[in-house]
Amino acid sequence: MFVDEATIKARSGDGGRGAVSLRREKHVPRGGPDGGNGGRGGAVIVRADVRLTTLVDLQYKRRYQAESGADGAGGLKNGSDAEDVLIRVPVGTVVTDRATGTILVDLTEDGQSEVVARGGKGGRGNAVFATSTRQTPRFAEKGEPGESCDLRLELKLLADVGIVGMPNGGKSTLIARVSSARPRIADYPFTTLTPNLGVVSLAPGESFVVADVPGLVEGASEGKGLGHQFLRHLERTRVLVHVLDCSGMTGRAPLDDFDAVNGELARYGSRLRELDQLVALNKTDLPTAAEAIEEVQPALVERGYAVFPISAVTGAGVPALMYALGAKVKSLPSATPLAQPKSTEVVRFTAEPEEAWEAQRVNEHEFVITGKRIERLVVMTDLSREADVERFQGILESMGVVRRLRELGAEEGDSVRIGAEEFDFEE
Repeated sequence: MFVDEATIKARSGDGGRGAVSLRREKHVPRGGPDGGNGGRGGAVIVRADVRLTTLVDLQYKRRYQAESGADGAGGLKNGSDAEDVLIRVPVGTVVTDRATGTILVDLTEDGQSEVVARGGKGGRGNAVFATSTRQTPRFAEKGEPGESCDLRLELKLLADVGIVGMPNGGKSTLIARVSSARPRIADYPFTTLTPNLGVVSLAPGESFVVADVPGLVEGASEGKGLGHQFLRHLERTRVLVHVLDCSGMTGRAPLDDFDAVNGELARYGSRLRELDQLVALNKTDLPTAAEAIEEVQPALVERGYAVFPISAVTGAGVPALMYALGAKVKSLPSATPLAQPKSTEVVRFTAEPEEAWEAQRVNEHEFVITGKRIERLVVMTDLSREADVERFQGILESMGVVRRLRELGAEEGDSVRIGAEEFDFEE
C-alpha cells in the first residue's frame, strides 16, 4: 500500500521533580540539603530512513507519547532521563505544524532527524539552591511540562525528472523502457495508481532518477481524477518530460492535451509552472501518428520546447530523449530542501529570549504577565509548599515584576494571571 500523507499527534514527556531532602546520618551533624534533580522527559524525534518507502505505518499509529523523567531523591540521587520516542519516515518527508502551517523540517537525507516535541527539563533538587547564606533550602522545582503538537507529514519523492501527461499516454511504458521500474501497464486509463521511481543510467557514474505519476485530467488541481493526489511528488523534480499521445486514437487533439495538463500544473503551484519541459511525442510506431506529429512538432518548437518523437514500446527515439534529459539535469542546480532549520530544534522552540516578559492591565483590577521564563517558572513551582511560594515571590521581586505592577496601578487584592495560574496582588 502506497501512503504518502499522514497526520499524527506527538507529546513529549514531563521532566521529573526535584527532591527536597536533608541529609540525616549518625555522626554527621548538619548534613545539609541532599535532594537530587529530576530526569529529563523523553523527546519525540522524526528520522529519515532510506529503507522506508511509504507512511503506511503512521496510518495505524497516530499518537506518540514519550515517558516522563524520573523524580530525584535524597542522597543526591538524580532521576534518570526518559528515553526518546523515534518516528521513522521515508527520505523526502516534509513535517508541518498543522496549527500554524509552518514547515518544521524537510527530511532529504538518510539518517537526518529533527526534534518535533522537546522533552521537559528535570526540576532541580534543593541541594542546587544551597548557598553560604541559605544553607538549608526547603524548596525544589517541579519538572518542566513536555510539549504537544499536531503534525502533518507528506512524502514528496526525490526525483530529478518527472513524467507528466494525460492518462494512458505511455508514461509507465516509458519509465519501464528506460529503467528497472515495473509499473502496471494496460490499455485503459488510470492503470497507474501510485507514483513509480526509476533510475536511468547513461554511463558509468552518470545517472538520474525519474518519477512517473498518475495521469492528469482537466480539473486535476481541483480534485478530479487521480493525479491531483500525487502532484506534490513533482515539486522536487528539476525538469519535466511531457508525454503526448500522438496515435490519433484518443479523439483528442495533442496540443489541447498539452495545454490542459500545463494548465493544471500552473494551477497547482508556481514551482511546477516554472520547471523546464521536454516534450515526447509518443506512439510513433503506429501509422496514424505521423500526421499528428507533423502538425504538433512545429507548433511546440515555435513555442520554444525541445521535442522528441519516440515510441516507448519499441524504444525508437528514446535514447536521444534520455541523453537530452541527462544534459539538462546536469546543467540545473540540485533541489533545495523546503525547510532548513538552523539548529536541532524546530522553529516553534526558537522564540523570543527567555528573559523577556511583559505586564499588561486588561481591566481595572486584572493584570496579565507573559514571558517564556516567567511562565515556565510558574509551572515548575510547587505552589502548595510555603517555601516554594516564598522563593517564587523573591524571583518576581528581583525581575522587577512587582515594581512594574505597581507602576501600572495594581492595588491590594487585584488579580494577577501568569500562564494558567491566578494570584492576588499583595503589597
